[in-house]
Amino acid sequence: MKNDINEAIKILNQGGIIIFPTDTAFAIGCRIDDEKAVQRLFQIRKRPHSQATPVLVDGLDMAQEYLLPVSKEVKQKLIDLYWPGALTIVLPCLKAKVPTLVRGGMGNLGVRMPNHEIALSLIRGVGVPVLGPSANLHGSATPFQFQDLDKELVGLVDFVLEGECSMKQASTIIDCSIKPWKILRQGAVKI
Repeated sequence: MKNDINEAIKILNQGGIIIFPTDTAFAIGCRIDDEKAVQRLFQIRKRPHSQATPVLVDGLDMAQEYLLPVSKEVKQKLIDLYWPGALTIVLPCLKAKVPTLVRGGMGNLGVRMPNHEIALSLIRGVGVPVLGPSANLHGSATPFQFQDLDKELVGLVDFVLEGECSMKQASTIIDCSIKPWKILRQGAVKI
C-alpha cells in the first residue's frame, strides 16, 4: 500500500488526476495549485464550471494558507469538534491562491480534513490541498465502495488507489461565509 501511495503522490505532483478513498466516499483529486489538472478534472467529471468543488487538507494550518483568517468561533464550534471528519466548511478564501474553477467563480472555498489515513498521506505527501469531490460523473451516484466506481471514469484518470470508506456517507457541508451559518448539505455529521 505504501508503494501505491507514493506512486499516487508522484502522479499528483506531475499534474495527474487520481481516484482515492476517504472516510466518506471515493474522491477524484488533483493538486489545488495545478490549473491544467483542475480543468481536466472538471472535464472528466463533466462538472459545471459554476459549481465549486471541495478541497481536502491535512489540518487547519494548511487550510489557513488559502483562506481569509478563520474566526475563533469557527475553530471552536466546528474545526475543534469535527476535524478530522465528515464536515466540509465553506469559508471566504484568498482568491489569488485558489483557481476560479475550484471556487465556482465566487469568493469561497469548501475545506475538509478527512479522517482517513490514505487520504491524509496523499495530502501530506503533496504538501498542498487536494481537490476532493466524489469520484463520479456529475449527477451520477456517489461511490462508497471500490466496486461502485464508474468504469468509464476509472479509464479517464491516471491512477486509482484501492481502499475502504469507513462512513459510506457524504460529508455535511456548512457555509460559514454568511451569518447565521447555513447547512448546505446534511451528511454524516449532525450539527
